[in-house]
Amino acid sequence: MKQRVYKTFTAYLWLTLASAVYALGFNWCYAPNLIGFGGITGVAQIIHSALPWAPIGTVVILLNIPLFLLGWRFIGGHLLVTSLYAMFVSSLIIDGMTALAGPFQPMEPLLACIYGGVLMGASLGVVFLQGATTGGTDLIARLLKLKLAWLPMGKLLMVIDLMVIVAVAAAFGNLNSALYGLVALYISTLVMDMVLYGLDNAKVAYIISDRHREISDAIIRDIDRGVTILHGEGAYSGAEKKVLLVAFKQRQIVAIKRLVKELDPAAFIIVCEAHEVLGDGFRDYRQNDV
Repeated sequence: MKQRVYKTFTAYLWLTLASAVYALGFNWCYAPNLIGFGGITGVAQIIHSALPWAPIGTVVILLNIPLFLLGWRFIGGHLLVTSLYAMFVSSLIIDGMTALAGPFQPMEPLLACIYGGVLMGASLGVVFLQGATTGGTDLIARLLKLKLAWLPMGKLLMVIDLMVIVAVAAAFGNLNSALYGLVALYISTLVMDMVLYGLDNAKVAYIISDRHREISDAIIRDIDRGVTILHGEGAYSGAEKKVLLVAFKQRQIVAIKRLVKELDPAAFIIVCEAHEVLGDGFRDYRQNDV
């Protein structure tokens, strides 16, 4: 019981901090520099430009209500409650920060794109890691993730937000708003995926060699990576082949290729990107993984 309370408290603490960073990134980098922002917040920017008396955070809350009602059926109670919390906190801080401290001064737009993208990407990544969203297109992306599990969350959000950014630029009547928004969106997508999936992307190698036993023993001994032996057959020759399957960290690619070629210069090696590797030697599975 105590452990569950502690985990819940920790999760909501991270959500609060991430929501505050999200609000800071928007108020500091996006709003004063008229940089197009994706999602429901971007739609709120459009409404605010037409109705300056409508606070952006409040508009975000109102626009999210029907989306959360729709998401209740498909996502479940835990994600909905945590997402409501993150959405309300981030929206209230956006309005509260503006009311208490006033609008931030504009800065160099490129700097705003870089720092805004980093702040937004990092905060959204932390929110997703806690099994929540900030509502809006984040919620839509989470729903799409149920059907398109192989797509990274950052890429899903990028496609959805791209359309909103174009609409924001049209509302502002400023093409630069969209161009800067695209730069910020790209940076936030990279940072978000780094937070969600790690900095050190994994790779998978398929190694075909007549000296497969020596190579597998050397990989296990010298590189400390597990090896799986697959049974294959040459389509042309019909000869039986052993295929070594190895998952490894990106930084180990040079060592593995060198080792294989030293033991068998004729070995055939295929190296592929691995979107995510879970298990011993890599990261553990987390509930609500995205």
